[in-house]
Amino acid sequence: MKTIEGVVTKKLRVIPDDRGRLMEILRADDPFFRKFGQAYVSTTYPGVVKAWHLHRLQEDHLCCIVGTVKLVVFDAREESATYRELNEFWLGEHNPVLVVVPRLCYHGWKNVGLKESIVVDIPSEPYNYEHPDEHRLDPHDNKVIPYSWERRDA
Repeated sequence: MKTIEGVVTKKLRVIPDDRGRLMEILRADDPFFRKFGQAYVSTTYPGVVKAWHLHRLQEDHLCCIVGTVKLVVFDAREESATYRELNEFWLGEHNPVLVVVPRLCYHGWKNVGLKESIVVDIPSEPYNYEHPDEHRLDPHDNKVIPYSWERRDA
């Protein structure tokens, strides 16, 4: 599997002390940071797939802070050296990682854990309620994206 052009991962450091834990997710001095749009959380129930969508303007900075999700990215950029490549990332409490999803790459995730997951997204653009920067596809229609969300051991 070739890493999709523009996809960046950052292993997050958890700093425990007597009071609890601290984990930085994204910093303005990260070399890949471009712009802040907003920050939000998205929860997903076990076994649920939230996919596919892409953005024409924004980059997403995704991190799962509770539970475990399988994040999948598909390169839909015809001019990209990694056009039609797929990348999978397992994110969550046991693997604290930030993934940067570039513009024009379809992405989505499935909660592969046993409890509700919480994903933090820090997109580069604020959500535009009147003209959302979003193009969606059915997560289970493999005509455009050749991917199955089923467990491989099932």
